[in-house]
Amino acid sequence: MSTTTSFDLDRFTRAAEERDASTQLSMYGSDATVTIADKVSQPGTPRVLRTHQQIKDWLEEMYGREMTHSVQHTVKDDNGAAYTQACRYPDGTNVLCATVIELEGGQISGQTVVQVWDEK
Repeated sequence: MSTTTSFDLDRFTRAAEERDASTQLSMYGSDATVTIADKVSQPGTPRVLRTHQQIKDWLEEMYGREMTHSVQHTVKDDNGAAYTQACRYPDGTNVLCATVIELEGGQISGQTVVQVWDEK
């Protein structure tokens, strides 16, 4: 059984930098969805995660990679939050991510992620 935690932007972004999927997952509501757009999952057909398990798998896969995560610009109000995140693989490949979070009842109800990465 999962335990939910009220959304805390500082804790959420610190968990990103520390690659802590379980802390982030605890802030998602049970009906949350995550929409991801990138080169692979383009805006017309984005990847949509609709279950808590899919979100968990995504977070664990992302934070299981050998890369650094640095959260840069953050904003928050009562309805949501947003931030940018710069990531870097050991080979020097860079990833830039922009995230917008929707909040409902103190939990993440929706998240949109747009990400790009260096081409080799």
